[in-house]
Amino acid sequence: MFASLQGYRASWIRPDAIAGLTVWAVLVPEALAYATIAGVAPVVGLYASVPALVLYAAAGSSRHLMVGPMSGTAVLSAAIVAPVAGADGGRFLSLTAALAIVTGVAGLLAGLCRLGFIAAFISEPVLKGFIVGLALTIIAGQVPKLLGVGKSDGGFFAQAWGILSRLGDAEWRTLLIGGCSLVVLLVLRRWLPLVPGALVVVVLGIVAVSVLSLDEHGVAIVGHIDAGMPTLGLPDGLAWRDFYELAGPAFGVLLIGFAQGLGAAKTFAERDGYEVDANRELVGLGAANLASGLGSGMVVNGSLSKTAVNGEAGARTQLSGLVAAALTVLTLLFLTGMFEKLPESTLAAVVIAAVVELVDFAALRRLYGVWSRRLGGIYGVAARPDFLAALVALFGVLVFGALPGLVMGIVVSMALLVYRSARPHVARLGALDGEWVDVERHPQARVSERIVVARVESGLFFANADTVRKAIAAMCGDDTRIVVLDAKSTPTVDVTAMSMLTTVHENLARRGIAFRIARNIGQVRDVVDAVGGGSFEVFTTVNEAVAWPRTDPER
Repeated sequence: MFASLQGYRASWIRPDAIAGLTVWAVLVPEALAYATIAGVAPVVGLYASVPALVLYAAAGSSRHLMVGPMSGTAVLSAAIVAPVAGADGGRFLSLTAALAIVTGVAGLLAGLCRLGFIAAFISEPVLKGFIVGLALTIIAGQVPKLLGVGKSDGGFFAQAWGILSRLGDAEWRTLLIGGCSLVVLLVLRRWLPLVPGALVVVVLGIVAVSVLSLDEHGVAIVGHIDAGMPTLGLPDGLAWRDFYELAGPAFGVLLIGFAQGLGAAKTFAERDGYEVDANRELVGLGAANLASGLGSGMVVNGSLSKTAVNGEAGARTQLSGLVAAALTVLTLLFLTGMFEKLPESTLAAVVIAAVVELVDFAALRRLYGVWSRRLGGIYGVAARPDFLAALVALFGVLVFGALPGLVMGIVVSMALLVYRSARPHVARLGALDGEWVDVERHPQARVSERIVVARVESGLFFANADTVRKAIAAMCGDDTRIVVLDAKSTPTVDVTAMSMLTTVHENLARRGIAFRIARNIGQVRDVVDAVGGGSFEVFTTVNEAVAWPRTDPER
């Protein structure tokens, strides 16, 4: 418990306190904004932040990660809860807290079962496409508030069309407040990154409404915010069946929140030279969500932006998170009235500014550029697997929603991996300066019709065994006397592939051709020895396999 505070030094108090104050200045307006994304009252974001910060500090493994409401999981929460709750606002609020509770229980169970490895199944390109799609969806949902027009129902494209069709109805005061807030945020981020821009524009927006009475002239404001601490316990009005129905979606929320939080935690752990434990991160995230739900909050996860603010402000331990939590409690007790005059367009600007940098089309262009004519010839349309997976995740989120989009990206990523593995490149090798190299890359390499040296650039297993067999057979001509399989680039082999190699050996033997394996390593050697080592010859090097024993006295 509170591992980051062990061995605490007095000299760390000042930087941790300053970092906690800085995080609080960013957290309060963002928590209010993200709660609106989730479809609940803004104060719910503050309810969630306090227990999340405390419980993660107690159970997590990162010294810097800040946990709280985030845009991505807030969108997921709204998408999951809305169809179940319908138009019942009270049930919507209860189900939002219940989702946090179920997500928390799932995180605790996953951490205790040591399932931290599941993050490896979400590739970075899939996560990138998912985040870009999510960011675009969030922006489309906030622009109507920035303009002072009604929001359209439906997904991203329906909302985007709704914005375009209502541009003429924009309320100019609302647009002025929101537009100025957005410009100030972006300017401060660009030239004064250490200044808490979100807090600055929130204060300016509140002052503008209070002085000019803009709320009486059509500018929508947050309105009443309940002061005081939340009610603790299970949410009202729900049956156990409601919790059970949220179990499946909760695992999706957990997966996304875990992947994002772990990425942020590892970024700062690598910078400061300490380790992050994926299983403890699951426990910390689970405890934070469970406490948030029991405290009338919403789903939470690690925040890259607030973690970056925390790290850049000089935080040394999770004491900074505890300071931010204490200041948030003071906000709930004494400062909520101040935020009632906050313009909704300013809140929308805070959300848009927070996610606009996540619309990273440059990263997608870089993924598209990972291609060559040779790769295109080998794999065809699957030559850009990372770009395709990211693109599917992106459009999956825009068309079908956050969770289906993520699942689609993962499925396509895995399918492309299997497809490429099932069609490995089998290179014909030639001799060049004493080495055996791919003749397609080195046309000057010497090739003999009597000797075929092949290299499979993949593991050998059931899905690609037949492809490899056909490729080796195609390389053999009437004059071929020796076939050598260079296994240096083949890290694994299964029983099906061994059966295929035995078949190749037998077929070639009937044609008077010797089949040999060279440079088998690790698992391949073990499987060859256990399954098929006696059926064909195995050599340490390709040169040995080619030179001895000679099968053709004339050569």
